[in-house]
Amino acid sequence: MRHLGILTLVAILLVGCDEMDAAEGEVAAPVRGLVTTVVESTEQSTVRRYPGVLEPGEITSLSFEVAGKLGKLDLTVGQRVSKGDVLARLDSEQFENEIDTAAAALREVLATFNQAKEDLERSEALLAKGVVTRVRRDNDRTTFKEVEAQVTQARKALATAEEDLKETVMTAPFDGIINSVDEDSFATVSSGTIVTSIYSASSYEVSFSVNFDTISKLVVGTPAKLRLADDPDVVLPLVVSELGDRADTVSSYPVVVALTEDHPLIKSGMAVEVSFEFKLPTAEGHLIPISAAIAEGQIPRGAGPTAIVPISMFVYDPETSTVKRREVLMAGLRENKFLVIEGLKPGEHVAVAGVSFLRDGMKVKLLEPRD
Repeated sequence: MRHLGILTLVAILLVGCDEMDAAEGEVAAPVRGLVTTVVESTEQSTVRRYPGVLEPGEITSLSFEVAGKLGKLDLTVGQRVSKGDVLARLDSEQFENEIDTAAAALREVLATFNQAKEDLERSEALLAKGVVTRVRRDNDRTTFKEVEAQVTQARKALATAEEDLKETVMTAPFDGIINSVDEDSFATVSSGTIVTSIYSASSYEVSFSVNFDTISKLVVGTPAKLRLADDPDVVLPLVVSELGDRADTVSSYPVVVALTEDHPLIKSGMAVEVSFEFKLPTAEGHLIPISAAIAEGQIPRGAGPTAIVPISMFVYDPETSTVKRREVLMAGLRENKFLVIEGLKPGEHVAVAGVSFLRDGMKVKLLEPRD
């Protein structure tokens, strides 16, 4: 009997210990706090953004039409010039000498021409009197025609020499900015050798690639916006100027947008962001932080600007104080947030922090919502 009493006492103590351990176990698993955002903001469109580099709309290369020796070049890259400004000169001495030579040759042939003309007039008068033969008159006429042709050639040679002298001065064809200086001062250049290049200060463009879904929604003239990476407060209007019919790489189509307004801050080579705004396929949507998406429900690579994509989020259930996993539909991004068009209602709380630690039906404590 004594042994039986001892066993009974041990059993009671063990049961008591188990109950204490169970109680301690419940205390060791506190309810997780839940950080959420309240579904309230609505949007009627989605925005797609593309990084790019601001480049001149068209670069004009300038060269001389004649060969010669350059003078001193006072050009620097980035220098602003006005239409008609002298950009470069060739040494004009050889061209002035050619003009003098051509002018002298013209004077000499004109003297011969005047003599040939007098001889022809005299022989025609004498032929009429029967003093000279027709053969003599015809020879004088032939000589006159030959000299007349020489006069025409000499005049052209002089005009060409004068035109070549004019070509020794290179001027800016429009108001612009020096893009490059390709030759050194006093270098000898050939005809057609590029000396410098210039681009318009009011003509800039950005080139980038988009997927098929986006290219199918664009046409030449589609409006866009440009934001400077160095100064995000500067936003300028753009329009689509070119669309590629053929993909550069798999499902990657080239797009060129042109700037329609000038700004004193913009320069060639600046990093920019181009954005397009597309209407939603439904009346409106809700902006939800990207951090709300469960990992396996992230937006798939290559989705278009308005592609309907299912993703999963955790929504707070106030009746049970738990989170429920819910599949919603998104239609792109805006301001670094998902644009959810189906699956959420205004006033609902969506988990936006610690999502990877949540489980469907987990009991939680609602904390102060984030803005």
